[in-house]
Parts: sequence; structure tokens; C-alpha cells
Amino acid sequence: MSMSVDLARVKACLAPEPVAATDEDDFTDKVAGVAEAALIPAAVLFPLVSRGEGLQVLLTRRTEHLRDHPGQISFPGGRMEESDASPVHTALREAEEEIGLVPNLPQILGYLPTYRTATGFLIHPVVALLLAPFTLAPDAFEVAEIFEVPLACLFDPTRQRRESLFYKGKEHAYHVIDCESQGQPRRIWGATAGMILALARRFRGQ
Repeated sequence: MSMSVDLARVKACLAPEPVAATDEDDFTDKVAGVAEAALIPAAVLFPLVSRGEGLQVLLTRRTEHLRDHPGQISFPGGRMEESDASPVHTALREAEEEIGLVPNLPQILGYLPTYRTATGFLIHPVVALLLAPFTLAPDAFEVAEIFEVPLACLFDPTRQRRESLFYKGKEHAYHVIDCESQGQPRRIWGATAGMILALARRFRGQ
């Protein structure tokens, strides 16, 4: 991708506080007939890693035996608990549980608009910066693999496409991003791809 992806421009795309998605944001799954209050609140950590070769995005691959989204590439995160003071608290708690990330290590950069999923979740994406070196300890039950993908690759429009599937009797369209990491092809789709593309759209000024 010819566009340079620098941290200052990325940070300028983010909201300083949690913000709701608008009707103009077409990267969120529309859940027809479901009020936002009926959705399950959740939060994810969208970790950017500063490397010599440029900004990377840290992602996980879920284990195959999980009930929800087995084998799917995702951000660390999960549903908000009553004891969580904010989406940041949820995102950091889940990241510590899933990948062993020390909660005071990420530098919170800002927020992307909430993302509504067809499975009934209202996700708050919390974007944060990680400075190497750091140590991770994945939960073997939930996380099969942790890896990084160049942010510039994820932002490349030629690697992005739309697909669809039938879920609960209805056809749902979703986003897909194809990249490589550690010599392996990575198919990133669904809510994770949608949140990445929400950032890419703002980065391009759309």
C-alpha cells in the first residue's frame, strides 16, 4: 500500500470518549428490529504495536472448541460485566485474561464508534498502543495463537471484499480482509474486519 500509516494520523481518527455509531457508518452489522438497549454490551482492545517496520495490529486466533466463533481471528475482548467501570476496563480485563497483557502496559489512544453484531452484541472498540518489548501469556483454552499483521496491509483496499452467509434464516453480508503474517495467509472477517475497516475509512478521510 502506498499510503503511509503513521501513529499521529491514526490517533486523529479516534474519538476521545466512547461514541455511538451513526447511520452513516456502514461497517456495522444492522440488526433489524433490535433496539440498542436489547444488545449485550461488550468491548475489545484494538492493539497497535509499534515496530521498526511500521505499525502492526495484534490479533488472536480463537481455539476450535469454543462455542462462540471457534477458530475465528479476533481482538481480545468480551462482554461487559457489572463490575466493569468502563469499556476500557472491560477491554483491559479481557486482554489480561486472554493473552496475559499487563493492564497498565497499553496506552489508550481513543475509541471507534460502537459496532453492532448480528449475534446481538454492541461492541466498544478501544484502540491502544503497545511499545515493544512486552511478554504475553495466552490462555490455552481460548487462544490458539497470537500474531501481528501490518496495519498498512489491513488498510489496503485491494485486500478487502464483501461476502455473505445465512444466519438464523437470514442472509448477512460481512467484510473480509486477506493478509499474511508469519508466512501464513490470514482471513480476517466479520466484526473484527468491520472494526478495522471503520478505522481505515476514517484514516482515508471518508
